[in-house]
Amino acid sequence: MLEHLHELYPDAPIYTSVYRPRTMPAAYRSWDIRASFLQRLPFLRDRRALLLPLYPLAFEQLDLSGYDVVINNSSAFSYGVLTRPETCHICYCLSPARFLWSFPDYARRESYGPGRRVALAPLLTLLRAWDYVAAQRVDHFVGISRVVVDRIAKYYRRHAPVIHPGVETRRFTRSREIGDYFLVASRLIPYKRIDLAIQACNRLGVKLKVVGGGRDRAALERLAGPTIEFLGRVDDAALAALYARCRAFIFPGEEDFGLTPIEAQASGRPVIAYRAGGALETVVERETGEFFQRPDADALVEVLARFAPRAYDPLAIQRHAEQFDVRHFQTRIAAFVAEKLAAHRGTPSP
Repeated sequence: MLEHLHELYPDAPIYTSVYRPRTMPAAYRSWDIRASFLQRLPFLRDRRALLLPLYPLAFEQLDLSGYDVVINNSSAFSYGVLTRPETCHICYCLSPARFLWSFPDYARRESYGPGRRVALAPLLTLLRAWDYVAAQRVDHFVGISRVVVDRIAKYYRRHAPVIHPGVETRRFTRSREIGDYFLVASRLIPYKRIDLAIQACNRLGVKLKVVGGGRDRAALERLAGPTIEFLGRVDDAALAALYARCRAFIFPGEEDFGLTPIEAQASGRPVIAYRAGGALETVVERETGEFFQRPDADALVEVLARFAPRAYDPLAIQRHAEQFDVRHFQTRIAAFVAEKLAAHRGTPSP
């Protein structure tokens, strides 16, 4: 999303807590990126857990006094910036911070032990109080999906419309050839539930290609049988080719939105997703994919066992994906910003 916002407002500087150019796409190095004072703390900069209590102060210290409009692309902390009354502050919210507002689930996914949970509890209580107050500084929220909008209403008591993120759907094309494999493309971390896809394909003896890296890779490789292939990180062209020829794309975790199912559908391929979260807004049952009902391997096996890839129309799937193209996102978010800025100034919107 940041890239697409930058395309809309290329002259706007980007403020952040810490910036590590070597870990970012090469294109970012030409942008005007301004980091907080945390950038000048090299002994802490690479220790995110130690930085946690300092993030509120870091964002409150940023000087945004010279701007008519501030757009936040955020899931935590950055909407706590201080702006002047004449500045229109808009937050494009990826989600209220899960580690603050859904900590038991977050701690379970990250395998936090009892000691760590108890030690973090007082700090998290303070940060939740600050986070709620910080959210009231925002003039207008926008959520990436209905589930995120519901969380904004629940935790912040704020209204927000939905503007779905954009995908560059034109990068993907259909293929006349369909391979004999299912596909997963994801960071290999616990909450993505790649283990469900591996277990299900193990039991059915069907091929699964796994794209991506992460700290769970070794554990997932130990779980995998002979029909599972780990490809690691691949370039954009290789991923597009894998999308275009897969039997179906498996999306086993619960996500706030999820871009990869749209990329698969932009390639004309159906998606098999867990019935929860953002997938409910991007996958049309029996038209562009299927859902499994429970977050367990048995439920996924039931769907995979009866799945018939030829029952889906690749062209219809691709056309469905086009409604999530980046052009639609940019048109909607630009119109929203213009409308709210005009209202903030008390002038008619253009």
